[in-house]
Amino acid sequence: MIDINESVMQVLLAFVVVGPLLGAAAALLPAPPGLKGKSPGQAVLRHGVTVTGAVLLAALVLALGFDHDHPSKMQAGTDISWIPALHVRIHLGIDGISLPLLVLTALLTFLCALYSYAKPPAGPSPKGFVALLLLLESGTLATFAVLDLILFFLAFETVLIPMYFLIARWGGADRARAAWKFILYTLLGSVVMLLGLLLIGLRAGTFDMVALATDNGRSLSTSVQVIAVLAIGIGLAVKTPMWPLHSWLPDAHTAAPTVGSVLLAGVLLKMGTYGFVRILLPVAPDGLRTFAPYLAAFAVVGIVYGSLACLALARRGAKGDLKRLIAYSSVGHMGFVLLGVATMTPTGVNGALFANVAHGLITGLLFFLVGALKERTGSTDLDALAEETGAALYGRAPRLGGLLAFAAVASLGLPGLAGFWGEMLAMFGAFDPGAGLSRPAFLTFMAIAGLGTLLTAAYLLVVVRRVCMGATPQDAPRLPDVHRVEFAAWTPLVALTVLAGLWPKVLLGLTDPAVQQLLSGGTR
Repeated sequence: MIDINESVMQVLLAFVVVGPLLGAAAALLPAPPGLKGKSPGQAVLRHGVTVTGAVLLAALVLALGFDHDHPSKMQAGTDISWIPALHVRIHLGIDGISLPLLVLTALLTFLCALYSYAKPPAGPSPKGFVALLLLLESGTLATFAVLDLILFFLAFETVLIPMYFLIARWGGADRARAAWKFILYTLLGSVVMLLGLLLIGLRAGTFDMVALATDNGRSLSTSVQVIAVLAIGIGLAVKTPMWPLHSWLPDAHTAAPTVGSVLLAGVLLKMGTYGFVRILLPVAPDGLRTFAPYLAAFAVVGIVYGSLACLALARRGAKGDLKRLIAYSSVGHMGFVLLGVATMTPTGVNGALFANVAHGLITGLLFFLVGALKERTGSTDLDALAEETGAALYGRAPRLGGLLAFAAVASLGLPGLAGFWGEMLAMFGAFDPGAGLSRPAFLTFMAIAGLGTLLTAAYLLVVVRRVCMGATPQDAPRLPDVHRVEFAAWTPLVALTVLAGLWPKVLLGLTDPAVQQLLSGGTR
């Protein structure tokens, strides 16, 4: 790691948050004559790659300059008064909990911009596409960097409009309905969440998330905490998404363009679970403890439900859509994240944070691969892909088939890959839950989650068998294998999935001290 001055760290973090917003505004301006290249569309797509690349570089330098010996300490902090009458401040900072999500967001957005430059999305002008992509990145990065409840809400809401238009304008079949469903669900959840955030801020006398976490709920009565957790939890649960508030997700994923699906699964879903850890766990611990058994119950139902839905889609003759199947798998995977949070233990919460990052890497890769498969075959229908003998990707496009199989086994939690550790730690947390929680109940939840892992393995192996394996018909044309741009966009995800699986300390060394401090109310 490198030694960077704190003021430079502050500038870097501010650039990471504001840079994409400025880039989005610049994308709407006419391209200078010398930078147009072959066409204005190509110029604006290149602009998207440049801006997201600069943001990723800044995020990586920020990670290198981060004090890894004290990951529980808020670093690169900026604290400026914004609305004095409401005690709202522009307060930014990162710790071991937010840093991995910040880097993940910057990485996935850059890879999406790179992929889009080589394979421009079908739809209206690229100007709008790039501007929306950068606006989405800015809102997501801000969500993970702000330390004020009102700013958190504003950043949380900023991502809704660009994602709505990415689905509605650049999506596939039934995109208008999917986009409306996405925006209505998330907006209704956010209205309730805002009421809970205001309740906490007004009763505690501050919206500062660091001060509230240090107070650890001591200035809030149990009844206030219960009401706040219920209100905020509903908004966060919709975005996560938690069963039964998940029904917007499969439609949104199925209709979204490839990069929209990658960012929706890899980044946007993490905002909900991050809110549980950053806000509810330290600010209203008594209220969360009241709802923890119910949160865990909904989580494990989501795990089993998501897996059964995937099995139903994967069976022969079901006309199951591969994108829809991966969307339902996200419901199950995020169930493990919620189970880890519900245990209210360092082990479980660390597992939740690890599973968050692992899901972003693996599911982002899966949606990239499915997008490439659709481009080559014209379909994501499993029956159309498998036909009588299987699509036999191993024979027709061996690298693409191998990557799809790799992503599938990573998603099912194969030991040695990133998907394993988060699910295992979440179940370990359920084995010995936090004080005041029923151990028999959580042991039951752990057993149900274990059943979910078996079901997950079943449907993913069915998908691999049907799409990748089988005898290649003699008259079947070879499919184009992995292109150079695809290789460049997917290699970092593969490498990080292996690295996090073989060396989990990369993430756990960052998150554990910060989680310990959150759970102890900043007294550690």
